Amino acid sequence: MSVEIRDHLPGRDIGDFLRAGHAVFRDDPYWVAPLSFEMKQRLDPRKNPLFERADVILFTARRDGRIVGRMSATVDREWQRHWNDKTGFFGFFDTNDDPEVARALFDRAEAWLRARGVNHILGPMSLYSNDEIGILVDGFEHPPSLMMAHSRRWQAGLAEACGYHKLTDLFCWRFEGKQEVPKRARAAWEAVSAMPEVKLRSIDMKRLHEELRMIVDIYNENWSGKSLFVPTTQREVEKMAEDMSLVLDPDIAFVAEVDGKPAGMCIMVPNINEAIRDLGGRLLPLNWIKLLWRVKVKHPRSTRLILLGVREEVRKNVKRYGGLSAAMYVEVARRGVAKGYEWGELSWTREDDAPINLGIRAMGAKIYKRYRMFEKTV
Repeated sequence: MSVEIRDHLPGRDIGDFLRAGHAVFRDDPYWVAPLSFEMKQRLDPRKNPLFERADVILFTARRDGRIVGRMSATVDREWQRHWNDKTGFFGFFDTNDDPEVARALFDRAEAWLRARGVNHILGPMSLYSNDEIGILVDGFEHPPSLMMAHSRRWQAGLAEACGYHKLTDLFCWRFEGKQEVPKRARAAWEAVSAMPEVKLRSIDMKRLHEELRMIVDIYNENWSGKSLFVPTTQREVEKMAEDMSLVLDPDIAFVAEVDGKPAGMCIMVPNINEAIRDLGGRLLPLNWIKLLWRVKVKHPRSTRLILLGVREEVRKNVKRYGGLSAAMYVEVARRGVAKGYEWGELSWTREDDAPINLGIRAMGAKIYKRYRMFEKTV
């Protein structure tokens, strides 16, 4: 039987698109089904501010009447403005081990993107660079952490067979709470802790919108010019505040201040995927009670460190604040252990970002997963 590709408009007929994930991963014990209500919000133009700056289409693949794969395609106008190019994205690349299915999905996505002026494709980005990105190529025996992707073992090979080439690998690092902090890092933490003008304070949940605006400012400053970066918009910050209020643990997310002014930030969150792993993506009728208890009472064993950055003007004062980043790593590790978390994922970092990777390795963390970004000229 030939492969049939169907188009789905975000916010409308997305039931098959969601079911495709379950179909592809049904026999994978490490996949974590995302919550259906959260996925529906992400794919709804009325609720996701991404759609104010991007065009998105969804595809599903069928063979002999059965759903066997899916894919998305995105034209992010903010990306194109920032990078001054005609790049588009593919995402949600989940299929059976079937080259014909992969080819049919890519053919449809590429045709849709070319019709909108795209001449270069990156992916996967589901739906854009601030969502889950990359195809997992190493570490399949570990479930995905919060807001990280999972893949079947054959997915990267299918992308290559369709003419896609490696752009870069992304590293995920694992840090065990019980391991000893290196002496050098501890010395940096002690030195920073003794500075009267420096304060490491928890995120203020009562001023979350304001806090996140400041955090995003530091993020945009730190990552500007680096590959795969696109600035976060104000509307996205507002949506982020709404989402983060449900998962943020202020005991493990903090701001570094120097003389009362924001100098850096460290955002670690509980790995909610632990709490939803056996829910099958459903909260009704009673799974929401399980989730609430697991998050608010028991809390997960693991965390994910999403962001850590220091303002450029502070980084320039190497003699005084050169150890601030290392001190923040130690601080977040101490906070996590004190709260009862057992290990944390630091993700993601690009393989070519040597200073960041060196700092994380110096803390004793080890790479335990790799994701791969692909590209193609069309």
